[in-house]
Amino acid sequence: MLRVLLAAVLGLATTATLAADPRQAPKAAGIESKDYQWAKMEGELKEALAKAGDVKRGEETYEICGACHLPSGAGRPDGTFPQLAGQHTTVLIKQMADIRMGLRDNPTMYPFAKEMTDPRDLADTAAYIQSLCIPADHGKYEGADAAKQVAAGKELYEKQCLECHGKNGEGNKEKFYPVIAGQHYKYLLRQMTEIRDGHRRNANPDMVKVIKPYTNEQLVAISAYQASMSMPGAMCKAKPAKPAKKK
Repeated sequence: MLRVLLAAVLGLATTATLAADPRQAPKAAGIESKDYQWAKMEGELKEALAKAGDVKRGEETYEICGACHLPSGAGRPDGTFPQLAGQHTTVLIKQMADIRMGLRDNPTMYPFAKEMTDPRDLADTAAYIQSLCIPADHGKYEGADAAKQVAAGKELYEKQCLECHGKNGEGNKEKFYPVIAGQHYKYLLRQMTEIRDGHRRNANPDMVKVIKPYTNEQLVAISAYQASMSMPGAMCKAKPAKPAKKK
């Protein structure tokens, strides 16, 4: 169940159409969303974060996730499925727990999330994902004005994003700031648009304040720059999929 769960949450969390009222999901863990603090770690989230993930065991639990995110964790360049490889375990675990508790809206994912009962599986899978090198051949902005957009995005990034997400898009594991280097342009653009427009209820309040005034054009530019970023020593060529095991 956990493997099905992870594939759904990390793949569909931002692509599903909200066909139902997402606020029907909260209270799953007895926590009202209005009382939730972005940086407050308690309950099952705290338990999962406290566990030392087993990378070897996590490789097994990740197998089914590869159908959408690929065995390499590269996701899809069109942004339908995010790039996961190299992401901080804290970020992965928090997003899973937030969906389970109804704090990140995803009616498609929620029925699966509420069935997840063992934090160890989550910690192991997250540890394996974090151990993967970040594929360099990810989806980038491909417009004719790419150079102009990247330059404009770089200026915005260095002014307001660098402090949290780092010079090379490395994020901050302790503060739950995600790795953005190697992430797909279209995924980044969709996420920032949803945060700006109030559709990511579990977004960091500081991020919301920064991004709220951004125009659509600015979001395109900053997404273009972020998608061009790489982390020295962490990037790699995406590996081909392993042949299916014979039954």
